[in-house]
Amino acid sequence: MRSNRATLRAGASLAATLPMIVGTLALGIPAAHAADAPARDTLTGTRPAWATAKADKGSTPDSAQVSARVYLAGRDAAGLGKYAKAVSDPSSAAYGKYLSAAQAKARYGATAAQVAAVKSWLTAAGLKVTGTTDHYVSVSGDVAAAEKAFGTQLHNYAKGSKTYRAPAKAATVPDSLDGAVLTVTGLDNAPHKATHSDQLPGPGAVFKNAGPFSSYYGSNVATTLPKAYGKSIPYAVQGYTGKQLRAAYGAGSYTGKGVRVAITDAFASPTIAYDAATYAKKHGDAAWKTGQLSQVLPKNYTHTGADECDASGWYGEETLDVEAVHAVAPAANVTYVGAASCMDDDLLDSLSKIVDNHLADIVSNSWGDVEANQTPDLAAAYDQVFQFGAVEGIGFYFSSGDDGDEVASTGTKQVQTPANSAWVTAVGGTSLAVGKGDKYLWETGWGTEKASLSPDGKSWTGFPGAYTSGAGGGTSRTVAEPYYQKGVVPSALATANNAAGNRVVPDIAAIADPNTGFKVGQTQTFPDGSEQYSEYRIGGTSLAAPVIAAVQALAQEARGGKAIGFANPSIYSKYGTKVYHDVTDNPTGSGLAVARVDFANSVDATDGLLTSVRSLGKDSSLSAVKGYDDVTGVGTPANGYVDSYRRR
Repeated sequence: MRSNRATLRAGASLAATLPMIVGTLALGIPAAHAADAPARDTLTGTRPAWATAKADKGSTPDSAQVSARVYLAGRDAAGLGKYAKAVSDPSSAAYGKYLSAAQAKARYGATAAQVAAVKSWLTAAGLKVTGTTDHYVSVSGDVAAAEKAFGTQLHNYAKGSKTYRAPAKAATVPDSLDGAVLTVTGLDNAPHKATHSDQLPGPGAVFKNAGPFSSYYGSNVATTLPKAYGKSIPYAVQGYTGKQLRAAYGAGSYTGKGVRVAITDAFASPTIAYDAATYAKKHGDAAWKTGQLSQVLPKNYTHTGADECDASGWYGEETLDVEAVHAVAPAANVTYVGAASCMDDDLLDSLSKIVDNHLADIVSNSWGDVEANQTPDLAAAYDQVFQFGAVEGIGFYFSSGDDGDEVASTGTKQVQTPANSAWVTAVGGTSLAVGKGDKYLWETGWGTEKASLSPDGKSWTGFPGAYTSGAGGGTSRTVAEPYYQKGVVPSALATANNAAGNRVVPDIAAIADPNTGFKVGQTQTFPDGSEQYSEYRIGGTSLAAPVIAAVQALAQEARGGKAIGFANPSIYSKYGTKVYHDVTDNPTGSGLAVARVDFANSVDATDGLLTSVRSLGKDSSLSAVKGYDDVTGVGTPANGYVDSYRRR
């Protein structure tokens, strides 16, 4: 859910544009050469569903090149999952008995013998080992060698208007490896592109909000504009600040002191230090101390172009995440871990850096893709990292998405990934009303419908208008219902795609609606070519995730600094108590909307203004209701939430 400028200008602040490998995968079936090598283990999830007989365009030439990663299962994959659950469950005797990174590696990581065996098998097949980490062995070579190694043929398949390579059958590995291989990625090359080293581009084009604004919800009513839902409506807020968000979510006197928060995104803003310092000074946040903000970056970047990952478009994402965490938890140490690109392999590397070096206890991740684009091989690789994190006391927080049920954007009702993982905390979104004196008024589930002002200025055309954006949520089609959701998530949601019950997203929520959003400050490129610091209002669950991560930093401070770790069991154990705002779509008993005025050219009034009404609490087919719901999960943090983590 990286920042997308075109979407931002249209009214939604974020879009899920992470190019993961496309296509759901069929269950693995015996490899093509099973008869020749019967003693092989199948790697389920390595043949994409779109690689059908009808789409088959024939064998990939033997000389074509393949780059792949063979992920290592470690010495006790089952034990890793069991211990990750035990240390995260407040009812378990092992709760909170975390391992150090070295201990986790020694107990569950791959052995030297396993790595040697995997490398020997790959090289014997004719592949070249290009890299080895604690998590995978990377290889390159021609198709003939890859087919020999993985016991399957590689064919070209039509997918839409393009052609991609994929295994004709699920990949296999020799069973003599004794379960050392978790999965392999890269045999399917959609939509991967050639890797090359690039320098990061300069800041993206400027975006500025027009006015009028409200300084707090309802402070400036649009009395000269048409009414909505029978009453005059307020102008959208100029952008909440940390002081308002801390009050809304019960921060009290906690600041996150002594807590480490990591943020992952792709690339890295070249002006983040200046922007974060300037923003804090302008808005009364605590000044950044020396060493409080640090970055861990790759040596080279790839896929930086606008037609690939659009590197400059990610600068705003890092800026939002860093400034939001500091605004809510001003004393927390923040480490930004940038990926070399927005591709899965690079994002997995950034997450692994955090776990392998225990860079933080809390990790905010404002990115993802639709579940249909996730593949079981990649899901397994992600979950392994999350489980290693859990045994070390590291919790991962992922934004749930900005397109509601995804029907409008994809034609299919689905959730986002990695937010769908049972091993992460999925963060949904709300529209937040903070009143005079920083008083919390109410929240709705974030979902926006937009209608424009009529030419004569007397009505809203087609009111309430079309759906534009909203908090992601719903029921996974691929992930089984985790134990901590049982008894909390309504059966109708859990069983929507599977009678046995599946994972439902999100788990918890916070402010996300860009019409009741957060103000950020960022260096951007102006029409005259100059690069200047400027501020604008932003939202999306890319805001909700770092806000919740910051609240968790406050909670960890309240806990005496003891890591919370994977938080979902604790979050659900507090369900139904007063520590949550139980968010509904109709908190005031009548329709809610704000008026918004935008620059037509996103910079100034030269090309005119665009006036619209934005209805709140209209999230596609999803609804925020009393109790758990698939827009806001268990709700949002209220007074008492942070203190509920105190060790008594």
